Order: sequence, then structure tokens, then C-alpha cells
Amino acid sequence: QVQLVEFGGGLVQPGGSLRLSCAASGFTFNNYGMRWYRQAPGKERELVASVTSSGSTTNYADSVKGRFTISRDNAKNTVYLQMNSLKREDTAVYYCYAVHRLRLNDYWGQGTQVTVSS
Repeated sequence: QVQLVEFGGGLVQPGGSLRLSCAASGFTFNNYGMRWYRQAPGKERELVASVTSSGSTTNYADSVKGRFTISRDNAKNTVYLQMNSLKREDTAVYYCYAVHRLRLNDYWGQGTQVTVSS
């Protein structure tokens, strides 16, 4: 059974930090590129960051460059999103997403809420 389970969301003050984790199971993790998306109320889901299956290449939305870092540990089947200097506009539900390196299939996590507020 395929599972992507996100951890680490919560309430944080502006300027603070959070680290999201996404634990994968039920598929061959190192064959999949991993992404973090987010969706704020009333807005479309947007891509935040991505990392290739090997971890060698990462990409970021302009809105988070220099503040967020995506990484993965293929030995632990886990992808991370380190979020620093958080802003109120980072408030959203954050989703983990796995896509096969040959685009054969993909999977979504259930999401974790991140709220940036004083």
C-alpha cells in the first residue's frame, strides 16, 4: 500500500522556522522525484520545491528561494522541506508529491497545515 505521510506542520510566528518531513512507503522511493506543493485558502495549488530521484538537482518557486530547502534521504525514504524566515503568505496546506522518474505514476500525501501568524 502506497503511503506519503507528512509531519511537522503547525503554528509559527513570522520569521520563524519549521521543517516538514514526508515519509514514503509502498513504492521504490529512489525511483521517484519528490515535490512539495502548497495550497492557501481560495488559491490554486502551487509547486514550492522539487528534488530529483537522486537528490542531485533541486528547484524552487521564486517566492521561497533563499528561504526554503528541499532535501531527501533515500535510505530513510523521506523527503524534507526546511522552511526559514517564514512569512504570513507562506500559510497553506503543504502536500508531498511523488512522481516516477519516467512519469509512469504519481502519488500525493494528505497534507499538513502550516500557519504563520503572530
